Amino acid sequence: MSSFVKVVECVPNFSEGRDLEKIERIVNPFRGKDGVKLLDYSRDEDHNRLVVTVVGEPEALKNAVLEAMGVAVREIDMTKHQGQHPRMGAIDVVPFIPVKNVSMTEAVELSKEVAREASERYGLPIFLYEKAASEPVRENLANIRKGEFEGMAEKIKQPEWAPDFGKAEIHPTAGTTAVGARMPLVAFNVNLNTDNMEIANKIAKNVRFINGGLRYCKAIGIELKDRGIAQISMNMTDYTKTALYRAFEMIRFEANRYGVTIVGSEIIGLVPMEAMIDTAVYYLGVESFSMEQVLEARMME
Repeated sequence: MSSFVKVVECVPNFSEGRDLEKIERIVNPFRGKDGVKLLDYSRDEDHNRLVVTVVGEPEALKNAVLEAMGVAVREIDMTKHQGQHPRMGAIDVVPFIPVKNVSMTEAVELSKEVAREASERYGLPIFLYEKAASEPVRENLANIRKGEFEGMAEKIKQPEWAPDFGKAEIHPTAGTTAVGARMPLVAFNVNLNTDNMEIANKIAKNVRFINGGLRYCKAIGIELKDRGIAQISMNMTDYTKTALYRAFEMIRFEANRYGVTIVGSEIIGLVPMEAMIDTAVYYLGVESFSMEQVLEARMME
């Protein structure tokens, strides 16, 4: 394959984490396609959410994403959806991330093409977010998603919340969708030995940037009913500037106030090697370590 091939990553999030047959039908458009490679897909029953990680050449990737979005519109009924993760649509969010020989500007243009075509094909109202946002208030996905599916029918009628594509009314069963372009993020969750959601919400509030916590950290408290515990669910939007271990230790620090401890953590989807190595180096206290010492990194040169 030519070294000048353009490669883009896409990490669409779908509001289905329980029905395995539906999940397979949503994921199938990413299989067996020239110019597209399915890297990972993970589901969470408590979140009731599916996260797919796929890479490909821009045009091939665009077509696969649009096909999967169509399946999700047919398969997911948001009027019956319940889950711990905030959501506003069957296809909740579709981010594009430049990987190789692709600029952020090109990723933004690709996101706009997908948003326009998905809106026309499926009757979806679509908001542009992050680097593709049409105005500053829409850069943060949380601002767009506030009110979630249940509140969006009224919110979208407000002039300041008219969608970038489509009519100012939600799709009756698929809701609304956000499409955009961004840098890589890490979906990082930390589990606590309590089911007290008041404590989890207080910790999340103190950790997230918008309330004075860590830069490049978004956090919410989530109840994991099956396990009888609470979770701090985070999106680390720039792991090179706010490391995973920093968020982990801040949660430990805040949890100690309430006599709560950490019982584990998890990564959702794929994670850059550097993010994990950075954390390992911190906990091991390794001095003067560099990525050049990582065997796999040298093999890929």
